[in-house]
Amino acid sequence: MELLGFVLAFIVGVSLGLVGSGGSILTLPILAYLFLLDEKVATAYSLFIVGIAALVGGIKQSRNNNVDWRTAIIFGIPAIIGVWLVRHFLVPELPDVLFNLGDFKFTRRMGMLGLFAVLMIWAALAMLTNKKAKIRTRKVNYNYPLILIEGLITGAITGFVGAGGGFLIIPVLVILSNLEIKKVIGTSLIIIAFKSLIGFFLGDALAMTIDWNFLLIFSLITVSGIFLGVFLGKFVNEQLMKKAYGYFIIVMALFIVTMEFVI
Repeated sequence: MELLGFVLAFIVGVSLGLVGSGGSILTLPILAYLFLLDEKVATAYSLFIVGIAALVGGIKQSRNNNVDWRTAIIFGIPAIIGVWLVRHFLVPELPDVLFNLGDFKFTRRMGMLGLFAVLMIWAALAMLTNKKAKIRTRKVNYNYPLILIEGLITGAITGFVGAGGGFLIIPVLVILSNLEIKKVIGTSLIIIAFKSLIGFFLGDALAMTIDWNFLLIFSLITVSGIFLGVFLGKFVNEQLMKKAYGYFIIVMALFIVTMEFVI
């Protein structure tokens, strides 16, 4: 199972390099179901792994002029604050059982992974129903109060579920900007990298014992997959890539729901 986990770690990198997202969608189930880590540790490690991988991919995309730095900074700063607040103050205080409904116990694990699955389906539907032709002429909306709120909410949510948040960031950037999908992907990688790593180091790394050997090995394997993903992205049709990614998110969401609430 661990060998399969490390093989899938490489696929995580390919996903990040190819579509600028999807790393946490694979990483979190790998850590939770193949390496059998509890939800707090799995979500923390997911932030670090995806953050490192996204940083490498973002730097490479920046060299290809596929990063809009103004958008990354305006959206990224409040998102970083949101992640840090949740990982440092909220997650460590959550009880094992959030509430009871008769004999049914709704656990912290169900809450974190269940919300993760719901957000995945929402993001997938946003990607699948978005009409690129209708939004291409729209400009980036620099309504600072709105962007502050969006960044805080996105950061808080992704901090709670331990996700890099690309599956939330990409639809928002596509809807609010006239950036082509490849530039949206590059920009999302930079945002994911900084908010994930800062959230991890200022939150989880101060509150739990970290297995650095495991984290660095997993991260190195993931980073190696990014380069293949970025290369393949040059030959993949943009609309086809978005659709395939959307359907993939739905499949993974249903898998998580089945594992947590059915089996």
